[in-house]
Amino acid sequence: MLPNMTLSSPFVDVAALKDMTTTAGKIADFKARRVEAGQPMGAKALDKVKQAGRLTARERLDYLLDEGSFIETDQLARHRTFDFGMHKKRPVTDGIVTGWGTIDGREVCIFSQDGTVFGGALGEVYGEKMIKIMELAVATGRPLIGLYEGAGARIQDGAVSLDLIAQTFYHNINASGVVPQISVIMGSCAGGNAYSPALTDFVVMVDRTSKMFVTGPDVIKTVTGEIISQEELGGANAHMTAAGNSHFTAADDEEALDFVQDLVSFLPSNNRGVAPREDYDREEGSIEDNLTPDDLRLDHIIPDSPSIPYDVRSVIESITDDGGYLEIQADRAENVVIAFGRIEGESVGFVANQPTQFAGCLDIDASEKAARFIRTCDAFNIPIVMLVDVPGFLPGAGQEHNGILRRGAKLLYAYGEATVPKITVTMRKAYGGAYCVMGSKGLGADINLAWPTAQIAVMGAAGAVGFLHRRELIAAAENGDDVVALSEALEREYEDHMLNPYLAAERGLIDAVILPSETRGHISRNLRLLKNKHVQRPARKHGNIPL
Repeated sequence: MLPNMTLSSPFVDVAALKDMTTTAGKIADFKARRVEAGQPMGAKALDKVKQAGRLTARERLDYLLDEGSFIETDQLARHRTFDFGMHKKRPVTDGIVTGWGTIDGREVCIFSQDGTVFGGALGEVYGEKMIKIMELAVATGRPLIGLYEGAGARIQDGAVSLDLIAQTFYHNINASGVVPQISVIMGSCAGGNAYSPALTDFVVMVDRTSKMFVTGPDVIKTVTGEIISQEELGGANAHMTAAGNSHFTAADDEEALDFVQDLVSFLPSNNRGVAPREDYDREEGSIEDNLTPDDLRLDHIIPDSPSIPYDVRSVIESITDDGGYLEIQADRAENVVIAFGRIEGESVGFVANQPTQFAGCLDIDASEKAARFIRTCDAFNIPIVMLVDVPGFLPGAGQEHNGILRRGAKLLYAYGEATVPKITVTMRKAYGGAYCVMGSKGLGADINLAWPTAQIAVMGAAGAVGFLHRRELIAAAENGDDVVALSEALEREYEDHMLNPYLAAERGLIDAVILPSETRGHISRNLRLLKNKHVQRPARKHGNIPL
């Protein structure tokens, strides 16, 4: 037996080092193969990864999963390509580590791509390993986590590598809405390999380390003459703020994996289950008897002036258990906040207008951000709470020409098709078409609540007065009357009569007007009621969401 099982070369003929006629020799041979599988291109290749401040493929698994829980599959599956000198480069494994383990005791299927093996390029055996673990995730109903670091198709494998990449896409699609799929970009993810994470539910990237693009800077320069760096083209910031492909930007590999651990805790294992419930006392008795200081501060959160903003995150903190929540895409379309939180230990998805950004107006990016999140919550049985303070859609030719109708309709469609429990709280403004989109009764909300500060109307006072009293204001101007004073008086009249929750409540569009401090109590009790909600949809193959 080798004394320390350390191989000096990445392509040692391990069998030749032992007496293969004995049991001891065969066991030593296997142990040596297992050691080589842990560093298939040698220790120096792993050292380069560590010197760059990154975790290796196996270190990522050790960090993310519960200690000692990882069960590896296909550890000794190796490539079978012999063209272009590949017969001289045959490590005992290929460039991806696959298997399953646990996070907080819950099983997950996982793969970790190894960029030290042929640059992480996907070949035949590599693809087969990846597909097997994807199939296992769907068959067993376990979340699928992919740690990506790959360079697209392996050229030496020819067309078969392209077919295997296409098969990975197919299995991503097959798993969509069945098990949660989480991707973490741990290095460069280029070419066809970049489409796989784009098909998953959540993408996590590491600042200054993660790169993701279909066509790299060199090709772009050759074809178009444009000069751009990898970071500018496909770095974490580009995918968060510009492209919208990323859901969280981490400072380093460890923070990225910490986020995944938190994220998994809010998600069920599959579409047939519910997210794990955390121990939390259920409120008994009346809502009034259970009010806390966090609840009571909501009675003072809305400024007297409707033009003064406030941070809607403070509302989420007051509603959730212990003020905790996990925000998604915090740096993307900041005029809407999406987050997971818990109420009485149960996972809940929040969609909230953010008055500090564009006064909470919806635009293209905010609509798509919210729509995607709502569909994810609906796919995995997570109730949706809408927190509404929206004066309308952001106006402008840029929005219209870039497709606000089609892309804003995604939010309409996502909310309307969702069958999970849906609760809406209108805190302040809810004007026009934006009222309809943000969880209105007509769009299928189960419970609609409103604060006394709610303003539910077709439009705000200034616009309404200009439309309703246009002739009166023109006549006043022609007569030399004080038009400003008249306009202000008419606006006050409109505000008193129309900008409130009571007209909507009179018509059953609001189920209850409540004190802001009573919000958590009403949401928690309504969620209990809606827990076993069932919706029968018309028979169809699938809807046709405006993509």
